[in-house]
Amino acid sequence: MDKVTTDDTFSFLDGGGRSAEMIRDLDWSNTPLGPIRQWPVALKTAAGMVLTSGFPAMIAWGPELTMIYNDAFHPILGRKPEAMGQPLSRVWAEIWEDIAPIAHKALAGQATFIEDFPLTVQRNGYAEEAFFTFSYSPLRDDAGRIVGLLDTVIETTARMESQRQVRLMNSELQHRMKNMFAMVTSIVSQTLRVAHSVEESRPLLLQRLAAVANAHALVTDAPKGDVSLAQVVETALSVHRTVSSQVHADGPEVMLSDKQALSLSLAINELTTNAMKYGALSVEDGRVHLCWQGDGAGSFILHWREQGGPSVTKPSRRGFGTTLMERVVPHDFGGSATLTYAPEGLSYRIDTPALKR
Repeated sequence: MDKVTTDDTFSFLDGGGRSAEMIRDLDWSNTPLGPIRQWPVALKTAAGMVLTSGFPAMIAWGPELTMIYNDAFHPILGRKPEAMGQPLSRVWAEIWEDIAPIAHKALAGQATFIEDFPLTVQRNGYAEEAFFTFSYSPLRDDAGRIVGLLDTVIETTARMESQRQVRLMNSELQHRMKNMFAMVTSIVSQTLRVAHSVEESRPLLLQRLAAVANAHALVTDAPKGDVSLAQVVETALSVHRTVSSQVHADGPEVMLSDKQALSLSLAINELTTNAMKYGALSVEDGRVHLCWQGDGAGSFILHWREQGGPSVTKPSRRGFGTTLMERVVPHDFGGSATLTYAPEGLSYRIDTPALKR
């Protein structure tokens, strides 16, 4: 509870909370302001107004701009050494070059209002970027001379960081939309190029676009560069539920980039679709083994192997799936890819010396 005093010398401290107690307990005779009993009325009046305000505020008074501040100002200081009664230039030594010109304007009679001012402060044991909206206004003594300044301030760091995140998210969304448009355009173009008729291309095109949509949903839900390979496999196979029990997938936790996740998801969809039509998944006893090795940073191997299906022959024409698996995927993974049409079953292998997301 705030102390209430009948001594007019200290009455300006009434209702001032913790900061008022700090002022009362401080030996001001060791500062340029001198003992409180000698303070001019103007200083006490200004201090009283600041102390009882719920808005962060600080007075810098006298030749050294000695600081007096209220309870709401404490969070601005963080874990700095006690600043009450200390020179403004000492408390904020790390940013004094930035704020000194503004303070000098106030001392020259010119008030300043600045919004979202960026400063690199040392208040919690490390350098941090912070933003402040504040006003420096001149303060006058009993004779009307300017002898200090009033700082009313609010920290806007959280809002500025939030706006920065929104900008980054918008930029990332725009980037993803461009990639998505390019991929969809390529899928449509390649599908229509090799199709004999619209009727033939329609179901295949819809299936491929559905695979893209599922992969994009997975990428959107994950942080940038943190898409789980296991989730990519699970999502790609989820649209082929009738044969999912015939596919055995196994491998360590490996994180992929957005582009890697999208291209691999499409490749698995192409492999599964082909296996259901012509390969191991076209018969009940056929099996697919999908395994991968790597730690997400060094060498990486992914291998799709089909067994137990009809004899495999190389197709007579090169389609979207072949181009995707032999060119796009290895490019996105920074390695090589081998598509082998062995009689006992199709094999697809990705080799990357150093997986980079």
